[in-house]
Amino acid sequence: MKLNCLYYNWVIIMPLTMGEKIRILLKRKKMTIAELAAAIETSNQNLSNKLTRDNFSEKELHQIASALGCRYEGFFIFEDNERI
Repeated sequence: MKLNCLYYNWVIIMPLTMGEKIRILLKRKKMTIAELAAAIETSNQNLSNKLTRDNFSEKELHQIASALGCRYEGFFIFEDNERI
């Protein structure tokens, strides 16, 4: 299995999980998990569980992005740059 990671000054840098990315966005927007949960009409507990398990549907990611004032773009990209 090949891991998708970067090496920087002999330190392995692993890509962020979606949950980690959302937590960073929350800090930048000065928003709590409870506030985001209310904005996307789910419970605080449900959102916390999804952040921990890193388990989001594409629809939820679009809702989260909208609530955080940004957009989510999830694509499969072919070598010719075609996106699906």
